[in-house]
Amino acid sequence: MNKIQIQIGKSNHTRGARRIEQILGTKRGVSYVSISASGLMHVEWDDNQTNQAEIIKSVKKLGLNIVTVKTDKEQSQNKDSNHVYSYLNILGENTELYFAIFSGVSWILGVVFSFAIGDSENLATTFFIVGAVFGGIFTFIAAGRDLLRGKFEIDFLMLFAALGAAALGKWGESALLLFLFSLGHALEHYAMKRARKSIAALSDLAPPVALVKRNGELTEVHIEQLIIGDIIVVKPNTKIAADGVVTKGTSPVNQAAITGESAPIDKYPSLNWQSENEINKLHPEHRVFAGTMNGSGVLEIKVLKLAKDSTLSRLITLVKEAETQKSSTQHLTDKFEKYYVPIVLALVLLLLLTFIVIDETFQQSFYRAMSVLIAASPCALAISTPSAVLAGIARAARQGVLIKGGRPLEELGGIKAIAFDKTGTLTEGRPTLTHAIPYRAITKTHLLKIAVAVEALSDHPLAAAIVTGGKKELGNIDIPKAENLKALIARGVQANWMGSIIHIGNRRLFEELTGEVVPKEIDLKMSELESGGHTSMIIHQDNEYLGIIAVMDVARPEAISTLSKLKKMGIKRMIMLTGDNQKVANAIAKSIGITDPMGSLLPEDKVKAIERLKQQEGYVAMVGDGVNDAPAMAKSTVGIAMGAAGSDVALETADIALMADKLDNLPFAIGLSRKAKLIIKQNLIISLSMVAILVPLTIMGTIAIGPAVVGHEGSTLVVVLNALRLLRYEI
Repeated sequence: MNKIQIQIGKSNHTRGARRIEQILGTKRGVSYVSISASGLMHVEWDDNQTNQAEIIKSVKKLGLNIVTVKTDKEQSQNKDSNHVYSYLNILGENTELYFAIFSGVSWILGVVFSFAIGDSENLATTFFIVGAVFGGIFTFIAAGRDLLRGKFEIDFLMLFAALGAAALGKWGESALLLFLFSLGHALEHYAMKRARKSIAALSDLAPPVALVKRNGELTEVHIEQLIIGDIIVVKPNTKIAADGVVTKGTSPVNQAAITGESAPIDKYPSLNWQSENEINKLHPEHRVFAGTMNGSGVLEIKVLKLAKDSTLSRLITLVKEAETQKSSTQHLTDKFEKYYVPIVLALVLLLLLTFIVIDETFQQSFYRAMSVLIAASPCALAISTPSAVLAGIARAARQGVLIKGGRPLEELGGIKAIAFDKTGTLTEGRPTLTHAIPYRAITKTHLLKIAVAVEALSDHPLAAAIVTGGKKELGNIDIPKAENLKALIARGVQANWMGSIIHIGNRRLFEELTGEVVPKEIDLKMSELESGGHTSMIIHQDNEYLGIIAVMDVARPEAISTLSKLKKMGIKRMIMLTGDNQKVANAIAKSIGITDPMGSLLPEDKVKAIERLKQQEGYVAMVGDGVNDAPAMAKSTVGIAMGAAGSDVALETADIALMADKLDNLPFAIGLSRKAKLIIKQNLIISLSMVAILVPLTIMGTIAIGPAVVGHEGSTLVVVLNALRLLRYEI
């Protein structure tokens, strides 16, 4: 299945988005079409039945202005000079707004002269006609384009109502309708452009050029020409051009644009850098991202990712894809409109014939039908949800939180329980060696030599802690190398060392290995360590117990405050899922405020735990690193990845990605989701209430076209402006 993103320009309007989706969705081979409120179209198709050229051709046939086309493999500019609006934008991108204002001024002058003393009726009518022309130009073009496709959209219906009013001699109401409809249309575009700019600003973060060292000289090249392995020089107070590792220099770097972190992060060279394949093992103080701002020092950076693969580039792509993903509420409103619109049209047809049944003229029946048509048009309903989703995603992106569409944006606010992975999520993820306790006649030196030799073969965070701490304590003692490392999932490791078989792991490993419980002395000492929050492991050589080593991973500094905020927000259950011993889990949970510690879990046990929690609580979020916790995150209602700025896998697997490796943004994300959900509900109530009020009043003839237009366009603007409040959300 292939996919493509098409930016269809400023002329697209949410009112016609669903119709365009339906038309393209019927094309042979097209499996999915979605258009965001910002004008980004996402299309998926079967390459055996159609191709990209046919998709582009179909889009152009709809009269849409194609600005850019982007696939996973390429991005190209594709300007359409035949766009129907281009020749009308004589006053810039806000031409429609200026025309609407001029239309309004003409209508006001017409009203003034209609009340003037003397023979001014013709002058008033002239101003009304001028106002109708300027207010209806864009509506006329849009309606004509729809008619050429054999479709009757809201623009055509409004134009038809205005022409009907004019035919009845009500030029003032015709001009008012077109003026307010045009003004509402233009202001809606203007308001939505604010949300689009928040996302478009991401594209401007990376500098266009970089200073690269080549052949002993500094050369300025375009960032697209950088290759992996290049050394770029970043001067003070300039933007970093590529993802990479610092090789020379120290400087604070402001990463707020990517990770949302408010304070600059001090960067310095990595002394243990090995190869490009180890990019995800880099510590934050050594790694930099394209689009971030360098501080006062000069940095030399080795490029580790091409411009198209940088974290910033992937973030922009994912945010734009997220715009097209519809929420459950939006799917519901789409289904509602599917049945609602035909019912309204049927009602209007019946009202056109009421002069046959009741004592009134055709003109009166026609006028009432046009008023009902305007009052019942679902413009506000159509844009109420997508405008809020777009604004919410844009606000989150500025804070360093990637929300992949309307579904997770809505569902996060409804969660009742949050499950956390322990290592690297609630804790620092950088454990240190705390104890090396030999058993019986074994020496501490022998115990540490074996531990260091075996764990040096492993890439587990605990192994790195054992190796670092062990070498520090052993000093310059020669350590024979181990070989043939074998990972024993959720139990430990096995390796060969100096002709013997070494096992390092938990109680379960040795109970399975020997068929007996571990010696009481070892068991009691491990229990004592685990009660204090240490992770302890047994070292075993052939058939002999050698002793215990223990490491400890301290809680993140922000863990306590974050969990406290979540509790105040009404999250009653906060669960920790870990493969560590239950006693270790209990000790850490008690120190930071976790309500339900679950220890000794295999990866499949975490999935089962999430399933049980969903049965108990309904909506459950899972917070992890997006790699080891991917199965549990996929099973949860909303999967949240920590530190996604350093992990491509995390960006792909999670519903929500906290770009910075910090828990602080979790309460913000939940609060934003709840606010978005509230605003969506408010918008639905506003739009449906306005219809419920206006339709009966217009049917009874209590109000005419003018007030119906004011109510219709007013409600549309209200829901858009209400949604834009999300752009200013603060927890």
